[in-house]
Amino acid sequence: MFVVWCPDWPVVAAGRVAGLPLDAPAAVVVANRVVAANAAARGAGVGRDVRRREAQGRCPDLVVLPDDPDRDARLFEPVAAAVERLAVGVEVVRPGVVAVPARGPAAYFDSEADVAERLIDQVAAAADAECVVGAADGLFAATRAAHRGLIVPSGRSAEFLAPLDVREFLPDRAELVDLLRRLGLRTLGAFAALPERDVATRFGADAVLAHRLARGAQERPPARRRPPDDLAVTHTPDDPVDRVQAAAFAARGLAERLHTRLAGHGLACTRLAVEATTAHGEHLRRVWRCAEPLTPAGIADRVRWQLDGWLLGPDRPTAGLTRLRLVPEDTVDGRALQLELWQGGQDERAARAARAMTHVQGLLGQGAVLTPVLGGGRGPADRVRLVPWGDERTPAAPAEPPWPGRLPAPSPSVVPDRPLPAAVLGPVGEQVGVNGRFALTAEPVSVAVEGGPARPVLGWAGPWPADETWWDQATARRRARLQVLVESTEDGQTALLLVREDRKWTVEGMYD
Repeated sequence: MFVVWCPDWPVVAAGRVAGLPLDAPAAVVVANRVVAANAAARGAGVGRDVRRREAQGRCPDLVVLPDDPDRDARLFEPVAAAVERLAVGVEVVRPGVVAVPARGPAAYFDSEADVAERLIDQVAAAADAECVVGAADGLFAATRAAHRGLIVPSGRSAEFLAPLDVREFLPDRAELVDLLRRLGLRTLGAFAALPERDVATRFGADAVLAHRLARGAQERPPARRRPPDDLAVTHTPDDPVDRVQAAAFAARGLAERLHTRLAGHGLACTRLAVEATTAHGEHLRRVWRCAEPLTPAGIADRVRWQLDGWLLGPDRPTAGLTRLRLVPEDTVDGRALQLELWQGGQDERAARAARAMTHVQGLLGQGAVLTPVLGGGRGPADRVRLVPWGDERTPAAPAEPPWPGRLPAPSPSVVPDRPLPAAVLGPVGEQVGVNGRFALTAEPVSVAVEGGPARPVLGWAGPWPADETWWDQATARRRARLQVLVESTEDGQTALLLVREDRKWTVEGMYD
């Protein structure tokens, strides 16, 4: 994948609007902190996260510019269009970064280095912007290569990433970076050398994704769910739209419709195509890529940014828009985006639901309608507290403590009302237990639930020990949790969460 990176793009875009010379020290500030600075400002000691007053003290000539994502996206559209004239399949990662698959242009031109040189010249000529081009396997490695202007040969991304500092995960994974450095894992190679099972056990689901990136693997497994053909949403206005405000208003409604339709299929969008048709028959299309599943607000933002770029940019269409269409190019399991009940909104639907809940309470009592509140704890049942509708939604325990032994994500989708007795058997049919050091006495080979037939174990993870309130004999509990994947006659396989306590195994949860 080729990545075209325009350094310090928020500063470049703001400087163009303000009419600043290119060599003037400038920085974009949000909440009195610098979020982006150009080379002249960095040369004077102004960097990211520096306070505004300190930055101006280090560089008295510093020009402070406002943050405006709409402006950044609008001015970046000519860059994306310039890249698209040379290669197909362009994806805007964010304003300032655009990615394109390497297979097409690399096969057409003499070499990948030739492609990079042509991309730089194309952006400079068509968009009057400076850029750096890099190439590697996967978006993460290609972006790091672009920051260094390198072409990494195919299959050698892990070798390229290994000596880089774990700070490459900043700013999105600041807590993980801090933890890794405190553990002595200061390079991506050192982090990648850890077994993935240990990473999942110790750090959680987001760290597993970071571990994949550090190994030079793709952001997600190659087998993705393809969205059904009927998921795209379309808006056809009565009159052609040529004003950004009117187009953005339509975009908000489209974003809600798309998100609702995806949620109905249990999906969430990670690559979004924005398409438009004008009254003169012009067809516009741009693809936006996002590392995390898009929320309704995220979809609306990207559509608004793209409309700004089309309707206010230098290559604006010759007529108003007569058709706007959103197409989910890539999707992931919708459980990756867990929103609150009623989407956590304050719209009419939420108000109607609240009135219905209150009416049921009036008929059946306050405890007839309960809502779950997620808090701290180690097991899935420990973390959820049921609160009567209308009462203060306070968790049973705060979520902030580290909770050693806490079950890593994802959590079970089904938690039985009562624990189901189970038997875990080893290679020769012996009972598998947990010793005093919280280690299994044998490898689990089969599991029987509620006296049923023993089903073969396809995979397992754990155990996760929980030695709770050991200083108080009255409340002390020693438990160990184990995740197993077993064969099932119904749908092929079933994932179970088992817990060992008082020398007995029980099923604490099940995964869909």
